[in-house]
Amino acid sequence: MSFSSSPSVALNTGLQMPLLGLGTYKLCGPEDVYRAVDAALAAGYRAFDSAAVYHNEADLGKALRELLPKYGLTRGDVFITSKLGPKDQGEKAMEGALHSLSQLNLEYIDLYLIHWPGTQGLPVADQRNPGNRAQSWASLEELHGQGKLKAIGVSNYTPAHMRALMQTCKVPPAVLQVEFHPRLCQPELRSLCKEYGVCFQAYSSLGKGELLTDPVILEVAKSCERTPAQVLLRWAVQQGVPVLPKSSDPERIPRNAEVFDFTLSETDMDRLSALDRGHRFCWDPSEVA
Repeated sequence: MSFSSSPSVALNTGLQMPLLGLGTYKLCGPEDVYRAVDAALAAGYRAFDSAAVYHNEADLGKALRELLPKYGLTRGDVFITSKLGPKDQGEKAMEGALHSLSQLNLEYIDLYLIHWPGTQGLPVADQRNPGNRAQSWASLEELHGQGKLKAIGVSNYTPAHMRALMQTCKVPPAVLQVEFHPRLCQPELRSLCKEYGVCFQAYSSLGKGELLTDPVILEVAKSCERTPAQVLLRWAVQQGVPVLPKSSDPERIPRNAEVFDFTLSETDMDRLSALDRGHRFCWDPSEVA
């Protein structure tokens, strides 16, 4: 498997995962998905991140099948991630994962994550949540053993969720995907991932766009003649954290990929990290039992 256009990180399964992937949250409809995937492949992206709840797995699979030959690429040249929806947490997990495979129309998915520690329809504090998570994980382990999911992992897990999983799993998670940016540096989770040999991956690197106007980020961007988005993405990848910038704009997609041809100074890295306030722009999983 080769992702020559883009630096990668080794997962605990031996798989290489590109440091840069295209996030597809809110990317809807075959035309928009096709346009974004076309722009991404042209710009050197080799990883694509989807989920059952994005309702775009089928469109992503179709776009890749149609576009890979255009760039002289095959299925083995791209890394595809999808995620189990909270409605399938627990006894429906096997069915949910197989549905993702079928929607993507693939023989295997490179990385499959439990999207959320809770269960749709149950209160966050419901004591059935831990059992449902464990049941989902057992189903993912089974499909991993069959080669249908090359790597398995979790998203939005807290340190407590991670510790519980590590105590009971047969196959350790390869990846933890969480919100990560200068205002939410997640030191405890990063340290746990390092201890467990789990790859820590970022989503919402731009803080839903709100960080693009932060004065410190603007200042750093100006001093290194880069866009605020490039600075935020560089801040993560320079720490070895894979990122998934999402965009449907064929002009912005290649710009977001230009993060491997410059380095932020130690001072700038520290200035950005000092913005940490434990502030979330997305969902807070800390109340989920």
